[in-house]
Amino acid sequence: MGDELTIPTTHVGSLPRSAAIRDLLQTEPRDSEAFDAAVTDAVREVVRKQADAGLDIANDGEQSRLAYSVDVTNRLSGYGDRFAERELPADLEESPGLAEAVLGDIDNIGGPIAEGPIEYVGADQLRRDLSRFDEAVDAEGVSFQGRFHTAPSPGAVLRFTESEYHDSREAYLFDLAEALQTEYELVVDSGAQLQIDAPELLAGFTIAFKDASVAEFREQVRTYVEAINRALEGGSSEDVRLHACWGNYPGPHHHDVDLGEVIDLFYEADVSGLVVEGANPRHQHEYRTIRDHPLPEDWTLVPGVIDVKTNVVEHPEVVADRLERFADAVGDPSRIVAGTDCGFETVMSANLVYPDLVWTKLEALVEGAALASRRLR
Repeated sequence: MGDELTIPTTHVGSLPRSAAIRDLLQTEPRDSEAFDAAVTDAVREVVRKQADAGLDIANDGEQSRLAYSVDVTNRLSGYGDRFAERELPADLEESPGLAEAVLGDIDNIGGPIAEGPIEYVGADQLRRDLSRFDEAVDAEGVSFQGRFHTAPSPGAVLRFTESEYHDSREAYLFDLAEALQTEYELVVDSGAQLQIDAPELLAGFTIAFKDASVAEFREQVRTYVEAINRALEGGSSEDVRLHACWGNYPGPHHHDVDLGEVIDLFYEADVSGLVVEGANPRHQHEYRTIRDHPLPEDWTLVPGVIDVKTNVVEHPEVVADRLERFADAVGDPSRIVAGTDCGFETVMSANLVYPDLVWTKLEALVEGAALASRRLR
């Protein structure tokens, strides 16, 4: 395998927000000096903590966002002041008491409703978001092997919003794709790796398509991937990784579509990496899916080896075991990057892991990746 093998470490995007940041995200205009100053400080803190944990590929922790999926609508025209309601996934729909206990009002945070043409108007806001990471790295005197920045897929925005302007869901989806092309280009041009968050590729089965067959859902996944590719037109796939998940909530997940049913369609995306769950009890077997459906030759795999839905801190040996299984499935450990199942605070205040323990879990990720690297050399 080679004496120089070192499995890099990363995470999926969102990191805990302070109470002050949460308050400002709900009360302060994005272009105010108070908002900019507070978010700048928050990004410095999460950058320092990522460096202290030993992560190789870091980001801004999504500190300027209410939610990973609908924040981008602040940079798009066409949306009004009314908000869409959200449906429960099929597994929680069967257990409303559990849904109330584990979600409260979190899953009811819907996005805005489109009332006119969708156009990208937030380039300056995004550039400011992107610049904060570099400023934080310089201010804290730290360095990383790489950086990434997250953006939702067209299908993710579609899942959390609605449109009264478009004639069909598909027309709305591809209108979003055209607009998001600018967002994607700005991220890549900044020197960051673009991570496209696309939960609709898996979680959509138990939400928007809970009454559909797997064959019908596959056709929708194909359309979602086409929309992602439309948004990526003209860019380089080397700078992009795709994140798909089954929904970051602590439900039973027993209605989740099997990864093996749709992963071949993921491979049609114009990206060079796949980020997918592999640590939680429902999906620890996914290394077998990768073995049975080999990655495209030029792709990297970022398996989740840390569960973001539990406060149990993984032992480094457990992390290493998981990584070794995925490395064996891929056939080349140099194509593995150790990651987490999902974000730690994908929607503001939706912390399933106590904030202080997030960093303990990420330290375990780094230790486990080092252990796996030594074993696989």
